[in-house]
Order: sequence, then structure tokens, then C-alpha cells
Amino acid sequence: MKLLVFLLVLMAFTVHKFNASLDIIGINPFVFVPQQILNAIFKQAGKDKGHIPVTGTVNNKAYKQTLVKFQGEWRLYINTLMLKDSPKRIGETLKLSITFDPSDRTIKPHPLLTKALKANPEAQKVFEKLPPSRQKEIVRYISFLKTEESITRNIARTIDFLLGNNRFVGRDKP
Repeated sequence: MKLLVFLLVLMAFTVHKFNASLDIIGINPFVFVPQQILNAIFKQAGKDKGHIPVTGTVNNKAYKQTLVKFQGEWRLYINTLMLKDSPKRIGETLKLSITFDPSDRTIKPHPLLTKALKANPEAQKVFEKLPPSRQKEIVRYISFLKTEESITRNIARTIDFLLGNNRFVGRDKP
């Protein structure tokens, strides 16, 4: 199913191919996308600000990623899921393809998190006042947990965190 969606996206938008040298900023490997290709992606996306979802291939391996502007430059960050041992491959020339990805990337909150927030209106108020990025961080963290035990335990920690009683997701307070 994922492959079918990927192929449909590739057919709907022009796939741009290019070669780029893997670079690094801090600890994050990335490539610069040529300006002509960026302009085409901006046109497809209907914007040239904020995060832009893209899909494509790195050395013929499919990826889903986000184009990000950092320190005045648009970058395609190359993580280890996209390219094995990417931090050790700085300077290597990569064969890339890229296109705008219009697919919905919304992550829905785990039903138990939704239930816990409804059961605790004070925590829900705090959650709703958090910046969208912080809300997304919490929702993603809970949604990607695998066992019911860890989900239940971390939802309890989330509620305590929102009430100001403990640390969660590396933060002292919401």
C-alpha cells in the first residue's frame, strides 16, 4: 500500500533528479537541493516558507522527508533511515530524486491520550495552550510507543507533566 501511494505521488508531480555531495552541519548530514529544483518544488507546494514535505530516493532507496530552511539555506537532511551510516559518509556524492509530497502527514493522538485529556480538564487546558510543535511532539511520542504498558505509563507521565508535577520529553515544565 505504501509503495502504491509513493508511486501515485511520483506520477502526480515531476520527479527531479540530481547529484549532491553529503555535507554536515552540527551532527546533521544534509544535501543542498539545486535552486532550480527548489523553485519547482515551491511551485508544487504553493509556498516557499516553513517546512515542505517531500519524497524521493537517495541512491535508489525511497524516503519521506521535510525540506527545511536553516541559517538562510534550504536543506534536505539525510538521516540514517534514508542512508545507512550517513554521518560517516560526509563528502560522498549521492544520487537523489525529489518531489513535493502532498500526502497527509497528520498524526492522530492515541485514543488513550485523548481519553486521559478529556478526563482531566486542567491538563487538557494546558495541552491546548502549548505551541502546536509541542503538542505534536507529545502526540508523536505517545503514538510511536509499542506496548500498551508503555503507552499507559507515559500517558500518566504526560498528564502529570501538564499539571506541572514532573519532567517529560526532556522538559521541566510545559
